Amino acid sequence: MTEKELKKRKEQILKFMKEPGYVPMRKRDIAALFRVPAEARDELAYILELLLQDGSITMDTRGRYHVEDALVLQGEFRGTSREFGFLSPEDGSGDIYIEGGSTLGALNGDIVQAVIFEETGKYAGKSRVGRVVKIVKRANEYVVGTFFKKKDYGFVVAEDKRLGSDIFIDSRYTKGAVSGHKVAVQITDFGNGKQNPMGKIVEILGHINDPGSDIVTVLRAFGIPETFPEEVMQATETVPESITEKECAGRLDLRDEVMITIDGEDAKDLDDAVSLRKTKNGYVLGVHIADVTEYVKEGSALDNEAKKRGTSVYLINRVVPMLPHRLSNGICSLNEGEDRLALSCIMDLTEDGTIVGHRLAESVIHVNRRTSYTEVNGILSAEDEKKPEFEKEYGEIYPMLLMMAEVSKLLREKRKARGAIDFDFPESKIILDESGRPAEIKPYERNDATRMIEDFMLAANETVAEDFFWQEIPFVYRVHESPDEEKIKRLGILIQNFGYNLRGSKTAPHPKVLQALLEKSDGSPEEALIARLTLRSMKQAKYMVDCEGHFGLATKYYCHFTSPIRRYPDLQIHRIIKENLRGGLDERRRAHYSCILPEVAQHSSKTERTAEEAERELLKMKKCEYAEEHLGEEAEGIISGITNYGMYVELPNTVEGMIRLADITDDYYRFDEENYRLVGERSYREFQLGQTVKIMIHRVDKLLKTIDFLLVSR
Repeated sequence: MTEKELKKRKEQILKFMKEPGYVPMRKRDIAALFRVPAEARDELAYILELLLQDGSITMDTRGRYHVEDALVLQGEFRGTSREFGFLSPEDGSGDIYIEGGSTLGALNGDIVQAVIFEETGKYAGKSRVGRVVKIVKRANEYVVGTFFKKKDYGFVVAEDKRLGSDIFIDSRYTKGAVSGHKVAVQITDFGNGKQNPMGKIVEILGHINDPGSDIVTVLRAFGIPETFPEEVMQATETVPESITEKECAGRLDLRDEVMITIDGEDAKDLDDAVSLRKTKNGYVLGVHIADVTEYVKEGSALDNEAKKRGTSVYLINRVVPMLPHRLSNGICSLNEGEDRLALSCIMDLTEDGTIVGHRLAESVIHVNRRTSYTEVNGILSAEDEKKPEFEKEYGEIYPMLLMMAEVSKLLREKRKARGAIDFDFPESKIILDESGRPAEIKPYERNDATRMIEDFMLAANETVAEDFFWQEIPFVYRVHESPDEEKIKRLGILIQNFGYNLRGSKTAPHPKVLQALLEKSDGSPEEALIARLTLRSMKQAKYMVDCEGHFGLATKYYCHFTSPIRRYPDLQIHRIIKENLRGGLDERRRAHYSCILPEVAQHSSKTERTAEEAERELLKMKKCEYAEEHLGEEAEGIISGITNYGMYVELPNTVEGMIRLADITDDYYRFDEENYRLVGERSYREFQLGQTVKIMIHRVDKLLKTIDFLLVSR
């Protein structure tokens, strides 16, 4: 068929569909109406596919073709491991569900255009349904995964399961890889949704069983840079190692103020110090943050690289910093005994902890002592006989620490009174041996010292955000939207298994409702599970230029001010604060920030999500390694999730695995979706969320990063 004939056939079919009497039809109906012979049906299918791709027509979930004026939206495609995906439109409207046969070969992260029709798909809930008609920009020229060799070819299973398909590797392009090698692949053909992508191996990263290959794999898979560009490293050469008196001129001199840092034992980038003193009316609380912008100027190589990275990434025993170590561990780190430039938020508090005034200032500080969370927690929880010892060792810092604990409690009570939600469940702490394998996994609990620093940082973040909101200055806020109605309803059903309920409105609850739930479960065996279920029901916080409030903290005003060494939004607003303090925010500069901040907020939210995903991925890898070393061992755990194919069980050390229904042979179990439980057909035996069961570690799949348990007993 010539180009001219193809164009004519397309026009004929389109004209037919545009006739007033046309009713949406399937392909076979159109073929019958036009009396297309069997041997020409492929030709008709090709023409219809072309019309779909250029957006002239749409196809609904029943395979019927429509010709109404199509709504075409552009946005990011978010793939899943099950072929279908979602489009997140650039216009901010709700997600679009894209069925498996309608992706046009789009991979996770691609920018695509899709035609939308107002029907609901199986997995879409209330989402609209669409079909990808154009790939605007590919996001995955290179993919990292595990190679498997066959006789005449190979294929790579991507680390990112959201890519949705394996990558075919011709035998000529395997670079000598063997099954189990972690590899980087350059995609040479993205396929079309019906054929898999094709590629060639460009680098072998190591074997799946090699110690250390997992961290390299995660870094490559998520596009996290392992080194800084040469121009950035050259720029650091001009950064001084200490400050001069000339730099201190014009700054608020706080070097005589007693202040400390409180961090983890292994921390090297100390970006916040705190001070506290009593006054006749209450307290003066100082939160002093490293003045990173003094060394990272707008538009410089250092600034551009920091903006690109968006955040530091913490991968168990390795940090991928946002800024080179010469800054983050050097001149910008508030090291004990050294003068440092800072941006200080000095808050006046009443006796009951109410913040009644504040001052923001460029300052110069001198940290009297570096302390750790463990050290300070030991002081705060010490028995009476130990107190004289601490008083002698810490001198004037000791009474300040005790006073800090009191003020911290006052601030926390204020937040609690307004409804702020405090998630206090243990995170995973993985201890590696010398070879990089997990020797121990245990919960990492918060203590009084970590809570104290959190309280002070939250106070500063809220104070700064409210200040700049009322000044109506372009700014970057930390926003946490109210949860979706459907997720809250689901949470209400889930917690009924534990005898809890959500009091008040279940459609748009006040944070106090969720706060009350967490308080009620405090100290119970299911406490951590209830906290996680509650957290999953809420939206993810993000950066925005509009001050739309923080649901979880129950506050109208919130930003990130306290970590400019490791978060770009903090660094960006420091620049705005300093420019405002110096009187330089004229109309031109305000317009400049109004122009650049939306992209800064959006990109920072994206890099934050990438960092979190990378951290979770490595945790899953290490937990699989740990479980593999403990196959056959028994332990007790709590049922943390229930599906139609099994139940998840979480062990006290935070390792989670699945008991598959196929492996429970005493009865046939039915999934009661309404009540999230499994019920035996004959025995009526039930398994519910929060129930304690005894398991045996049965199977580990390091490729899929899954752990299977066998049920031993209830």
